[in-house]
Amino acid sequence: MLRLVPKKFYMAIIIHAGYIHSYLGGIMEGYSFELITGPMSCGKTEELLRRVRRCIIAKKKVKVISPDIDTRAKGDYIESRNGLWLDAIKVKHAIQILAVVKPDDEVIAIDELQFFDSNIVKVISRLMSEGKKVIGTGLELDFKAEPFGSMPELMCIATTVDKLHAVCMKCGCEHATRTQRLIDGKPADKNSPLIMIGGDETYEARCIKCYELPDNKKDAPAQKQNLKILPFCFK
Repeated sequence: MLRLVPKKFYMAIIIHAGYIHSYLGGIMEGYSFELITGPMSCGKTEELLRRVRRCIIAKKKVKVISPDIDTRAKGDYIESRNGLWLDAIKVKHAIQILAVVKPDDEVIAIDELQFFDSNIVKVISRLMSEGKKVIGTGLELDFKAEPFGSMPELMCIATTVDKLHAVCMKCGCEHATRTQRLIDGKPADKNSPLIMIGGDETYEARCIKCYELPDNKKDAPAQKQNLKILPFCFK
């Protein structure tokens, strides 16, 4: 049954809805989460710095954040492999990001997202709800070619995801998507520690064909099976 809504009541709904829209628009205006991902040496930090510099040119207030576990840069800054760098605030836990971000900060750039604890997902969601533009980088796969930390969830909540490719350091193809860990110049064993901070000397980009992941524990029993039992006798 169709019921007519009184005109005054209808106008009240419109005004109230308009107020809510205006209020939320003021909070959410400009929010976004741009995620840059890919293997080592694909230019993630370089791309982050490029976008940050554009924001600075546009006179946006920018804050750059990096996990303190990443000690490759010898100071409070982030640095790309081509020498570009920018001052950054180092934090240990994801929740600390909220303490260093000020209300008037417009753009929040976060490097090496894979190193943060699981709270990083809630932190970035909170920043977006406050109308911040977040730009982040991170390895989506670890050296075992498995999802790294909270990166799968971050890729889901991101407004845009850019997956960069590198040049394979073994065959030279331009579609390297794996991060090869090297120890003493040889592919690292699958059972080595998950996090080892290094540069070109411990990691390199490789394509799927050239990527290697030996498993010494798995191969050990097979070697034992090939041993021959020699007869033992007393003289």
